Amino acid sequence: MENFSQKFSKTKKQKMKQSVFRVISNRAVAKNTYEMKLSGDNSHITAPGQFVNIRLDGFYLRRPISVCDVEGDVLTLIYKVVGKGTEKMAEMVGGEELDILTGLGNGYDLEKSGDRPLLVGGGVGLPPMYLLAKELIKAGKQVKVIAGFGSADEVFYKEEFEKLGASFTVTTVDGTLGIRGFVTDALGTVGEYSSIMTCGPEPMLKALYSDTDCPAQFSFEERMGCGFGACMGCSCKTVTGYKRICKDGPILCREEILWEK
Repeated sequence: MENFSQKFSKTKKQKMKQSVFRVISNRAVAKNTYEMKLSGDNSHITAPGQFVNIRLDGFYLRRPISVCDVEGDVLTLIYKVVGKGTEKMAEMVGGEELDILTGLGNGYDLEKSGDRPLLVGGGVGLPPMYLLAKELIKAGKQVKVIAGFGSADEVFYKEEFEKLGASFTVTTVDGTLGIRGFVTDALGTVGEYSSIMTCGPEPMLKALYSDTDCPAQFSFEERMGCGFGACMGCSCKTVTGYKRICKDGPILCREEILWEK
């Protein structure tokens, strides 16, 4: 069976698949933050940075969640409880089933990382950095990670990243763990880096864009309707025209971005 890296190198075209996944485990990993492992068909997940769209009984719209990890038929998602839908997810137990769309989004381009990529995740923008770090390290890259949180009780996956072989720098707004402040306050502490690959809230992305000038890939968090490009609800203007964050993104390169004033 081909591994994930082989699958990614062979298949860069986005293909969506609707499948039923079975919950293996669902546990809290930080304040209001959960890790869910599921078993199902991961064949259409072809790049780090893609997301899935989950249907929950009783809710009209699906919930988009970034892919944290893929290992064989096991899919790992990390999500934060922010509303009724994610509250319902947090109550799920092993054996329950979910209808999930996979293979959504364009994913990061590993060939643009350079030899010393810096991965920056803010809050629940950190999970897609895990699979990205794993694949970059497999490719022989020296990976550094900056993870930004509000406080120490929100921090998760520090040991998991370090086990991969990535350096891991934590920032917290209140200074209860790591560097006090935001992810940009840690940029000067990590040494040289060849590129930035990041995911998080838009203010964080804007700050990274302004404070750096190296090649960079930014993953945008937008409200989505369909999640696969049909409704145009998550369109944004770029230098080459309007793009749909769910289908043409969620990852845009630095040179494509036009910030709304």
